[in-house]
Amino acid sequence: MLDNINYTISESIKTKERLMQQNNTIRELGLLISNCVNDGGKVFFFGNGGSAADAQHISAELVAKYQVKRKGLPSIALTTNTSVLTAIANDFGYELVFERQVESMVSVADVVVGISTSGNSTNVIKGLIAAKRIGAKTIGLTGESGGRLADIVDIALKVPSQNTQRVQECHIMVGHIICDIVEKNIDRRFVT
Repeated sequence: MLDNINYTISESIKTKERLMQQNNTIRELGLLISNCVNDGGKVFFFGNGGSAADAQHISAELVAKYQVKRKGLPSIALTTNTSVLTAIANDFGYELVFERQVESMVSVADVVVGISTSGNSTNVIKGLIAAKRIGAKTIGLTGESGGRLADIVDIALKVPSQNTQRVQECHIMVGHIICDIVEKNIDRRFVT
């Protein structure tokens, strides 16, 4: 049992060490979101399962606070309104749960972040394609292969692992780093 615990921790550390090769991409993500907020845009997040939880977590850090006491930043997780999710899934199909919400809320000034460890979640891809049609900037957080998602977004962060758990661990860490970058780059009007 202890060997398994040590192995899991070691693999997590190794994945994060390999991820450091993408520091410039992480910085770019943070600055893109900072500029969006500073210019009056909103940030939207979505994903399925653990990625839905990550979407909600990162969005909450922006709306509430990460480390700095400040005004709330405009961020929405499209995974939280069960009435909307179930109505769309029932009436149109689960593959459209994010696309329909993007079409109804996203503008050209916004950034849309789709999270999928495989990069192949149909509903996430459809949501990102809808955002691109609107003219919003798009970000994909995914695993090593990037899947189809990596080919359609403006910026893709591909965690260097095929293990879903390691990818998810890195996604939340990257989300925290992005929040830190945003808080260090927001306009003074957001600071209390």
